[in-house]
Amino acid sequence: MQGLSFETTAKAIPIRVLSLSSYEEWLALQPQRIVNWLQSSGFTAKPESWAQLSDHEGQVKEIIFIHDAPETPFFCAALALALPAQRYRFTSENLNAKALSQAVKSWGLAHYQFTRYRSEPSLPKACLEISENERLAYQWVEALCMVRDLINTPTEDLGPLQLSEFCQRFQGQMQEVVGEDLLKENYPLIHAVGRGSDRAPRLIDLHFGSKSDPLLVLVGKGVCFDSGGLDLKSAEGMALMKKDMGGAAHVLGLAQLILIQQWPIQLRVLIPAVENVVSGSAYKPGDVYRARNGISVEIGNTDAEGRLILADALVEAARLKPKLILDFATLTGAARVALGPDIPVFFCADRVLQDKIMQLSQFTEEWVWPLPLYSGYQDYIKSSVADLNNNSKIPYAGAITAALFLQNFVPAGQPWVHIDLMAFNLAARPGRPQGGEAMGLTVFCEFIRSFFGI
Repeated sequence: MQGLSFETTAKAIPIRVLSLSSYEEWLALQPQRIVNWLQSSGFTAKPESWAQLSDHEGQVKEIIFIHDAPETPFFCAALALALPAQRYRFTSENLNAKALSQAVKSWGLAHYQFTRYRSEPSLPKACLEISENERLAYQWVEALCMVRDLINTPTEDLGPLQLSEFCQRFQGQMQEVVGEDLLKENYPLIHAVGRGSDRAPRLIDLHFGSKSDPLLVLVGKGVCFDSGGLDLKSAEGMALMKKDMGGAAHVLGLAQLILIQQWPIQLRVLIPAVENVVSGSAYKPGDVYRARNGISVEIGNTDAEGRLILADALVEAARLKPKLILDFATLTGAARVALGPDIPVFFCADRVLQDKIMQLSQFTEEWVWPLPLYSGYQDYIKSSVADLNNNSKIPYAGAITAALFLQNFVPAGQPWVHIDLMAFNLAARPGRPQGGEAMGLTVFCEFIRSFFGI
């Protein structure tokens, strides 16, 4: 992986992390030439400042890096991008195991590049040497970069079939229901949304682990491209719609994190994979379909397609009677209006589980935030000709009404969390380049660990 290496060399330059308070103590122990050098170079100790220290021959012998919170996400991402193209290693003198893990994660994510379509090779970058003790952190970076790669890949190269082929890389049992077989197997909403494309819709079903272990089901929205259907999006609204399979990317990333840690969980991953495009066979406003559980749905807007394909998948997930269902989806612009692009919204009817997720968000310092499943808005998705309408009657609370729609396909009492996220960085920041992004996976990985008592 670019920027990280398990190979160790004698030439690796050590990086010493110092807090603002410990810097003064450290400086008092240094030879006068080091003190003179820092003063003459204009170095000022402040958060995320750094300096190169040289030996008597002028060779860089050490990097000092000022940071008061090395256990936080992205703590050394800016440093990783700023250092010259040399090999480095963090000294463990002032870093505990969690901080070293964060160093590997933030360094690796900082050096992520999506290079599939670039004709020019990447410029050499600073490389961090790591030990086998950081193997899990390295694998974590691999999983998050996989999520980014999937979201960044254009639809031409990642349609429903290609997403299915990617899933075959996972070492588990895989089944699919494809095209017209979706009707035979009673997935009418997935079929309706995807039938307008010449790339067949499908339900991807991955299964891992022993049936004797408790069951977790992950459901990911796999709309590989969303034109809006006959309720066509604007050109601006369509520009980022290759990312509308971000929910699928997230459940695959989360599955990989669970598998590498070998947790005693039976895992099922369901991905309804479709393209929502315009053609003579595309589904239409005013159509009525019965979902997998028999609920009839009037199509109020063909651009509210994600909740339709998730509905069928959630019915199947609940049929398995799992201990927990999590679904991830780039579902509503309303969630982005409410909390902006960086903070995933989640919904959970169980207040105890909701509070636990919030505690873990604070613990991991990765933001997620709840919105209520307020039943008072249920009337907004009622239909005059069917049980439900996939489009709210009012232009408010769009994230909530979408979640309420999904709740109709999850039995009461079934532990379920719905996550509505952006899956994309609109602007580049250290560790978070512009483009596809994994959001909330640290929180929900820890939530799964807690929920199953691991």
